[in-house]
Amino acid sequence: MKIEKVGIIGAGQMGSGIAHVCALAGYDVVMEDINSDALSKAKSMIERNLNRQATRGHITQADADSALNRITLAADLNAMKDRDLVIEAATENEQVKRKVFQDLCPRLGPKTMLATNTSSISITRLAASTDRPERFIGLHFMNPAPVMQLVEVIRGIATEDETYSAAIELVRHAGKTAAQAEDFPAFIVNRILLPMINEAVYTLYEGVGNVEAIDTAMKLGANHPMGPLQLADFIGLDTCLSVMQVLYEGLADSKYRPCPLLVKYVEAGWLGRKSGRGFYDYRGEKPVPTR
Repeated sequence: MKIEKVGIIGAGQMGSGIAHVCALAGYDVVMEDINSDALSKAKSMIERNLNRQATRGHITQADADSALNRITLAADLNAMKDRDLVIEAATENEQVKRKVFQDLCPRLGPKTMLATNTSSISITRLAASTDRPERFIGLHFMNPAPVMQLVEVIRGIATEDETYSAAIELVRHAGKTAAQAEDFPAFIVNRILLPMINEAVYTLYEGVGNVEAIDTAMKLGANHPMGPLQLADFIGLDTCLSVMQVLYEGLADSKYRPCPLLVKYVEAGWLGRKSGRGFYDYRGEKPVPTR
């Protein structure tokens, strides 16, 4: 199964990052989103990031220009009809993802592979909402996709060997490293990372330390490049909460209970960098802790 034409559904941070990676690897890419503003912003962001890579000498300017030219924007799922692989990168909500696949499948050729970039949701369950579970796989790119080296590759119970091999080859060809994960809630990275972030929020909630103290302690005491609350803001507090809810509901263990303070921030619309406020306020010249 040879992949040459890739479709990306969703022009958010993850969708645009995956489109960047695939185009730079030489794939013909179509990126679809129902929001035309999101599409134009994504294309501009990809262009800036490609030019930044060229300026820093990681790629040539010719490579950057060629990659950008390989990306086509689309506001309709019909644009996916000739793709060899379509990667869904919609919001981390199972019902949204299932609806995307239900709308998408009738528009695809019989041999098209499907992948989801979910960071936590069951691959087997998502695959069952499609007409091709044997050609369905999880490809969890890390954020930001152009920078991060890892891609978690997750087989559903019905995923065929041919699909898995094609997915591994795509990851390798894109210059990334694959880590095979079993289809358990949140897979490997988020199974370990998100409970740590949730515990940092509990530490804040219980008054053990303020935002600045917690992040400083983990950066200097555990040699983390970014504090857990700063990282939560970067990921998006709504995404952090979604992953914790998947862990809590999927594994039925009280240690995964989302911190009430995390829930409160999400209810307030303080989702982190993307909304201007989270555990830090990003509306001024530099981020300021909100607690």
